[in-house]
Amino acid sequence: MNARRRILAASLAAASLALIAPQAFAQAPKVLKISHQFPGGTIDEGDFRDRMVRRFAAEVEKRTGGALKFEIYPASSLVKPVEQWGAMGSGSLDMSLYPLAYAGGRVPELNIGLMPALVTSYEQGLRWKDAPIGKELTRIVEEKGVKIITWVWQAGGIASRAKPIVSPDDVKGLKFRGGSKEMDVMLKAAGASPTNVPSSEIYSAMQSGVLDAALTSSTSLISFRLHEHAKHVTTARDKTFWFMFEPIMMAKSTFDKLTPEQQKIVMEVGASLEKFGMDNAKIDDQKLAEVYKAAGDGVHDMNEVAFAKWRDVARASAWKDFEEKIPNGKKLLEMAVSVK
Repeated sequence: MNARRRILAASLAAASLALIAPQAFAQAPKVLKISHQFPGGTIDEGDFRDRMVRRFAAEVEKRTGGALKFEIYPASSLVKPVEQWGAMGSGSLDMSLYPLAYAGGRVPELNIGLMPALVTSYEQGLRWKDAPIGKELTRIVEEKGVKIITWVWQAGGIASRAKPIVSPDDVKGLKFRGGSKEMDVMLKAAGASPTNVPSSEIYSAMQSGVLDAALTSSTSLISFRLHEHAKHVTTARDKTFWFMFEPIMMAKSTFDKLTPEQQKIVMEVGASLEKFGMDNAKIDDQKLAEVYKAAGDGVHDMNEVAFAKWRDVARASAWKDFEEKIPNGKKLLEMAVSVK
């Protein structure tokens, strides 16, 4: 009898677990992985791009009641910089804060995200979001399996090992990092020898002499400690021809698996961080000068006259290249130029 009771009790327990398990599984939090190439820190300290990702994760977790959680992998510790695009497209990576032009080798239209002298202010860049160019970029990106969550632009400057670089004539003969195909086209037209590496690899490239100079965002010029090898920096405090689109993005396959309410929260939190991104990028444009001056480097600014020379070179080289080689390049440029 005791044996029968034990068997019956075990059967009832198993049945109870079978009923409970699906419900418990449904309530288990979904953990999303975020990879980016920038130095890690905390939600309050460090590279603002890492802080923005951490703010996004914390707020989404809070608003979903813990149903969505995040694991953050800074400094390319999970996926290498350029490969993050393909990883999101395939669904093997959930999210990244990603310089869109890095995907230009796979999707040439995305090189417009770092087209020299096209975007000239943060406010203009953010206006892309609701303009035809933003709608078209969103369509192209989603067609490739990725979704834009937060629109982030960054201005950039030039770190140089040899001499000040302000005008196009200053780059002749230099091994130069541009950051995108079209930036390289312009630099080559000005007489430089383009060498393209991710921003996270500029430090070692300048240290070894592979690069004489490099264009990258103000934040990267600071965070990657390029002042340790540079002798001069050209800031974005006045004018710059370098504005890069670096959005927070999510694999569309991941987004589509979220509940409608979770999708709404993700998009709302993403949009709420756009001012944080712009404000901190502007802060770094100013901080850049302070960091390099403290390191004993020469600090230089680009004025309207120098910018106009760069714009002329860009239009005759990079813009022309994009219009002629990308099937809808002319249309995309027209859309972008129409955003004032």
